[in-house]
Amino acid sequence: MRSKQSGFTLVEIAIVLVIIGLLLGGVLKGQELINSAKVKNFATDFRNIPLFIYGYQDKFKSIPGDDANAATHVTGAVNATTPGTLGNAVLEGNWNSVTKTDESFLFWQHVRLAGLAAGPTDIAAVTDATTALAFLPKNADGGQIGIESGNAHYIKDPGAATTFLPGSYVICSTGILGKFAKQLDITMDDGNTQTGAVRVVPIEPTFVRGTAAPATTAVDDATSYTVCMGM
Repeated sequence: MRSKQSGFTLVEIAIVLVIIGLLLGGVLKGQELINSAKVKNFATDFRNIPLFIYGYQDKFKSIPGDDANAATHVTGAVNATTPGTLGNAVLEGNWNSVTKTDESFLFWQHVRLAGLAAGPTDIAAVTDATTALAFLPKNADGGQIGIESGNAHYIKDPGAATTFLPGSYVICSTGILGKFAKQLDITMDDGNTQTGAVRVVPIEPTFVRGTAAPATTAVDDATSYTVCMGM
């Protein structure tokens, strides 16, 4: 006698497909929320640094890092000895400097000791490049964040001979995936990675200062970039 074979009904298959769809939708939505939160964290990093400057100026009438009287303004602060002039509102040193005498490096000690930001403040503990990197702040993906004077040399407008990233200061954050960098530009600027106040560039030393930022279409989602903002 032949046994009767049983299988899934169309209704059962439909229910399974609906459940799979819901699970996939939940996973995708969760990933979208995670990505959105990360972009918000990157944006917060950029927006906080001007607040550090304004807060320090309000207290001491000086720019942190460039403050000629930092050692008297905040206990434990070190005055910069980088080539240049203290107190002229020019933040000497590159944004990613690991030289502990640079104004751009000491910027972080000054704002932390002034109670404006969290992080280490003991410059004596900085003895080499490794401890210097540990002293500097990090973004949501562990990349370095920094600030320098906007000396009209960092990122050039495409096709322009003399027009550079605008602003008295330039804030940069590195190690940001292209998909986040493009979303960050949309969130904070004009959505074009090679124009406006926010630019997306390859990670140094691949990127040469004074060259133009790539077009948005050339920014690869899975590649890490440096994002810079003029203020």
